[in-house]
Amino acid sequence: MLDKRACYHSRTEDSLIYRPQDQGGAAFGGFGGSGLPVPKDLIGILVALFATFSLQFFEGAAIIPALLRLTPAVFRGFVWQIVTYPAIGWGASGLWFLVELLILFWFGRDVFWRLGRQRFWLLIVRAAVGAALVAVVVQLIQGLAGAGATGFAAFQLMQGQRILLAIVIAAFATLWGEATILLFFVLPIKARWFLWLEILFAFIGFLESKDFAGFCGVSAAVFLTYTGLKMGGAGGVFHDWRKRGERFILERRLERLKRKRRFDVIDGDKDDYIH
Repeated sequence: MLDKRACYHSRTEDSLIYRPQDQGGAAFGGFGGSGLPVPKDLIGILVALFATFSLQFFEGAAIIPALLRLTPAVFRGFVWQIVTYPAIGWGASGLWFLVELLILFWFGRDVFWRLGRQRFWLLIVRAAVGAALVAVVVQLIQGLAGAGATGFAAFQLMQGQRILLAIVIAAFATLWGEATILLFFVLPIKARWFLWLEILFAFIGFLESKDFAGFCGVSAAVFLTYTGLKMGGAGGVFHDWRKRGERFILERRLERLKRKRRFDVIDGDKDDYIH
């Protein structure tokens, strides 16, 4: 008897890959109608976020999410917060929290089925823990300098669903960079630009909250997600950036020489000589 999961992957292999010819229309993560089933792992994440978010409004249970969120208490020995904080829902009571969960569902579903369970969880843990370590170091330095957000305001930009959103959106932007996403459901934009938009939105949040540690954490999560999904990892990404920088400098120099000495520069694709 054939494994049902194997049959599913065989039937839906094409739907897991965004091909250039299929990217002319607009999509919004899972909102684009991928038709993929909802993974139980993602349901578990959403339930955990909603449950812990709700606990904060009950006086007797509010201590539970308070102990598990990333807070300055990590400097007093509450080190488990570095691992637990992504699963703890955050925010004020209102519709926006549900919108965040919905966006997390849209993007998380496609990323989960593209990566598979093991790679998905490795990505989440690596990026979330790495982001927390960066934020904690930045917060420590700010504390010694007497600057930055303190108390309840510290790390607010990267709490709970917010760090998970940063990770899954960055993963989608890396895996399907040429896919079109409707920003604010109106403006079509290539998915790859969301890597920079996430950092921009986090910076705008920092301007209001003064949570520089949270901003650094979100930026670190985006970077760790991007490098974790690129061939060669961080080393390969830095190598590629260095090569691009060297090429840019060389092209600028050749343009200046062409203007000053009036000689022609032949495309390097044709031969390896400068005439």
